[in-house]
Amino acid sequence: MSKIHFTLYSRSYCHLCEDMLQALLALRAPDESDAGWFEVEVIDVDDHPDLVARYDELVPVLSGSKDGGAPMQLCHYFLDVELVRKFLSEGG
Repeated sequence: MSKIHFTLYSRSYCHLCEDMLQALLALRAPDESDAGWFEVEVIDVDDHPDLVARYDELVPVLSGSKDGGAPMQLCHYFLDVELVRKFLSEGG
């Protein structure tokens, strides 16, 4: 089973960010033995000038990686449920 890590680039005052986080967490399997298990790290872009420069108007931005590999940007503004499910189901 691949270790899956999502990073959500977010802001504290962003309702779209909270919506994306809740939609992503709804996809999480009940326990880590299930293939759909993953971890989520939320990073506030406003705490990092380089991230503001990169993601400012795109927030929220979701990226994912498997087994410590390079992160892949999956979606922004709204969770692309179909794409995230495909990412979760594909082998590492």
